[in-house]
This record gives sequence, structure tokens and C-alpha cells, in this order.
Amino acid sequence: MLKSINKVIKVLILGDFFMNSAWGLFAPVFALFIAQNITIGSTAEAAEVAGLATLFYWGTRSLLQIPIGRYLDKNHGEKDDFWFMVIGIFLTALPPFGFLISFLPWHIYGFQVLHAIGMAMFVPSILAIFTRHIDRGKEAFEWGVKSTSLGFGIGVTGAIGGAIAAFLGFKPLFILAGAINMIAVFIFLFIRKRIFSKDHVVYKIPSPESF
Repeated sequence: MLKSINKVIKVLILGDFFMNSAWGLFAPVFALFIAQNITIGSTAEAAEVAGLATLFYWGTRSLLQIPIGRYLDKNHGEKDDFWFMVIGIFLTALPPFGFLISFLPWHIYGFQVLHAIGMAMFVPSILAIFTRHIDRGKEAFEWGVKSTSLGFGIGVTGAIGGAIAAFLGFKPLFILAGAINMIAVFIFLFIRKRIFSKDHVVYKIPSPESF
């Protein structure tokens, strides 16, 4: 059944899977990392830092996503979408390495903002490309495959990440997460020629005027 999915959609699903799986590795234990390495045992302060880190991430991402989406819509063609997607996911691969050298709360906030900028570039662009290339008549199935793969990846890597943190510590965990995230960058490059081709066929979404 998966063989019927076109190459662009497969690559988008696979790259998204690697990126989300990478962040899933340490998401369940990130607050513990903050308590042990940033606030040095202060649970209350660790909770505050974790909460502010979440605010910095979602606040930055929420402010940037809509303007970026509008910009991408105004520039017809997929080259800008492709490069926003690749550069965005590259930026998301950097914070795990940054956490390795973090020892103050503002370090965490700064890398969370970097992660947010990357995601604000990545999400609108990958969804735009996914929407255009989705196979006609298989929309629900292919969106379902994408969602299922992300859920499975995050769930499995969350358990693996907890074990790595428990037995090996946080440094190997962040290195592994950054490396897996970086793999996603190279995965997306496999569709560069197809995206840049002038004659590739995409699923055109009808405009409201056509109804």
C-alpha cells in the first residue's frame, strides 16, 4: 500500500519522521536536564525555567509562522518553499548541540528561540509542498501515514531517550538527537531536483473562484 505513495510525499514523511524522532529523544527528560545542569537541583527554579523555555519557543514560533506562510504564498513556485524547509530543519538540528554547552537559563531560552525560528520556517513550507504533491484520492490516507509515523517515532524515541539519559547521561542523548535531526536535512535534499524541475506535476488545489 505504501508503494502507491509518490516519492516527494515519501521523502517528506521520512524527513519529518527523523526530525520529530530526534526531538522526541529528550522531550520527556528535558525538565530533568534543566534541574540537574541549569538550576543545579532546584526543582522549583527548574520548573520556572522549563515553563519560560516553552513560552519562548511557542511565542516565537507563533509570531513568525503566519508572516512566513504569507510570504511563501505570495512567491509562486516551490523553490522558496524548499529552501525554507531545508534551512528551517537545519536550524532545528543545532539546539541539541547547543544544550551540550548550556549552563545558564538564558542559554536554554536562546536555543529555544533558535528552534522556534527553524520550525516557523519548516512547518509552513513542508505543509505547502505536502499539500501540492499529495496523491489525489489518497489525501486522508497519506495525512494519516504522516501523523502515524510521527506519533510512532516520538513514542519509541521517547522511551529510548529516557533509557539513554538514565544510563549514559545527557551528553550522548543530545549528540544523538542532533545527529538524527541532521540526517533529515540530507533526506530532504533527495527531492531537490524534482522540486526544481519545471515540468513536475503537482496536485493543484482549486481556488474558491472555481466553485
